[in-house]
Amino acid sequence: MSSRKPGRRHILLAGSGGLVAAALPATAAHATARAARGVEPDIDTTAQWNARPPRSPVSVLNKRPVKIVVHHTVSANTSVFTRAQAHTHAHWVQDLHMDDNGWLDSGYHFVVSRGGWITEGRHRSLSTLRGGSSFVLASHTSGQNEQSIGIANEGAYHDGAQPPSAQWDVLVTLCAYVCGQYGIAPSQIFGHKDFGTTLCPGVIHDKLPQLRSEVAASMG
Repeated sequence: MSSRKPGRRHILLAGSGGLVAAALPATAAHATARAARGVEPDIDTTAQWNARPPRSPVSVLNKRPVKIVVHHTVSANTSVFTRAQAHTHAHWVQDLHMDDNGWLDSGYHFVVSRGGWITEGRHRSLSTLRGGSSFVLASHTSGQNEQSIGIANEGAYHDGAQPPSAQWDVLVTLCAYVCGQYGIAPSQIFGHKDFGTTLCPGVIHDKLPQLRSEVAASMG
């Protein structure tokens, strides 16, 4: 069976014979697979979205994270679901974190767009995730950065807005891959507000039980 990672044009269906790919239109970003253990979703690297270089070298922690912290970026709830929009949003996040917050790079490890595209946030986040034994020190949750992976979702979900199915399905996919790579139990997926006084990640926090359940199911 091919080791090629699933893209946004395919759904991977787990069956007794393995993983079966079913082609879908390119616009169906939400059809990205629910990743089985060890299957890497399609992630655009910092090079692919032409990120600014970090102000100083990123720090790599030579240990595994023990949890995932989910965020939202409080950007506009755009109806533009293209890859180009995901890249534009990744630049917006990085500029905000570097220019307004004064951080060395994007604060998140990964960002999931409303159209279901995943972009690498802080440099080296993807290469360390693939290795499965170390991770980049990011700047997403006070007191949790040295033990967690930060995944942000494009959009603002404070006032009852729901994440599009494209975004939700890919969030499940990414969380499953991170859990599989690092040996994190799906029960250890949290929201930013679990660790501080914040509304982040809005309604997504209420959906965390569903997220944990779907991640666990997708991992088999």
